[in-house]
Amino acid sequence: MNIYAVIIVSALAGGYLLELISDILNIRSLKPDLPGDFKDIYDADSYLKSQQYTRANTRFGLLSNSFDLAVLVVFWFAGGFNYIDLIVRSPGYNTVWTGLLFIGLLMLFKTVLSLPFSIYSTFVIEERFGFNKTTAATFTGDLLKGVLLTLILGAPLMGLVIWFFEAAGHLAWLYCWVTVTLFMLFIQFIAPAWIMPLFNRFKPLDEGELKDAIMDYARSVDFPLKNLFVIDGSKRSSKSNAFFTGFGRNKRIALFDTLIDGHSTSELVAILAHEIGHYKKRHILQSMIIGILHMGLMLFLLSVFVGNEGLFDAFYMDNASVYAALVFFGILFSPVEIILSVLMNLLSRKNEYEADRFAVHTTGGKEDMVSGLKKLSVHNLSNLTPHPFYVFLNYSHPPLIERIRAIRSVSEV
Repeated sequence: MNIYAVIIVSALAGGYLLELISDILNIRSLKPDLPGDFKDIYDADSYLKSQQYTRANTRFGLLSNSFDLAVLVVFWFAGGFNYIDLIVRSPGYNTVWTGLLFIGLLMLFKTVLSLPFSIYSTFVIEERFGFNKTTAATFTGDLLKGVLLTLILGAPLMGLVIWFFEAAGHLAWLYCWVTVTLFMLFIQFIAPAWIMPLFNRFKPLDEGELKDAIMDYARSVDFPLKNLFVIDGSKRSSKSNAFFTGFGRNKRIALFDTLIDGHSTSELVAILAHEIGHYKKRHILQSMIIGILHMGLMLFLLSVFVGNEGLFDAFYMDNASVYAALVFFGILFSPVEIILSVLMNLLSRKNEYEADRFAVHTTGGKEDMVSGLKKLSVHNLSNLTPHPFYVFLNYSHPPLIERIRAIRSVSEV
């Protein structure tokens, strides 16, 4: 193995070891005694069920990650990448089409191998704990729609990236960055109106007490809310959620139908106030800018490695190519991605606290937010006692107990 192979193997092994340690610590941190602050909403059976759900998902995740790592290593050292490359080169297509075939076959291979795990997670684990509402037809339809969107949107973008690096010289990464950024903004703009409705039905919230309360609140914080929808989340799962998406005239707030069924009007307003808080505090813009800068960094570093013979030797390739470099650089970049992910989660948890404070300040109360979050935790079987190291690596939101403590410490204004 050359130095690139050593770095990549070390990074893959290190990342796997970190996740393994965090999973073990997380399982061991499960406590049999229900935290006192939740005795008003959890019963013993529900709390036990939440711990069983955490154990089941953690063990299954460990199995899935172990399988993925083993397949990658075997495929790599058996010369699988070179074998696929020789196959796609044999028809003699141009570089762009050859590259799309190379990446497409790898994606198809990964999808087929991960399909049994996805099926088991949905139809066994989620079913066992009462969450799954997905039918075989819906599951298959989602899979086919995802493939179709990849072909329609992803393939042309990938083809442009390959073409730029082939034809545009040392500034190729910059042209790619501009193109990918425009694509990201385009998707953000059209997703609420054109892509998301392919998977879920968005129905305008009915007139009544809830809509009046939400619209009154939106006006009180000068938030121009026109698109307020109910999403048929119960089509796939009984879990509850709410989210803000899009920008400009296509921005919208969506409430899962399961969320509405399980919460009072004041609790829903508090939850929506949190989502609006993300917008008012510019967290969404912040996330978009960071995503754009992250993409620019990756493309610049790719331009440094795209012609590096050592990288191709590490993967036993007979021929160097831009499209193979895209795949190999993605693997080489994995240790940096781990660090960036931890930093992004740290920022995200900070933003969640800020959005909670915004909700408290603008609604004038704390307990509606607290009770709403508690109900969500029960309904979704959340882990109430995650280990700090697991939180550090994986949590984009603060642990619920810490979040409630922070909400109750906010001074109302």
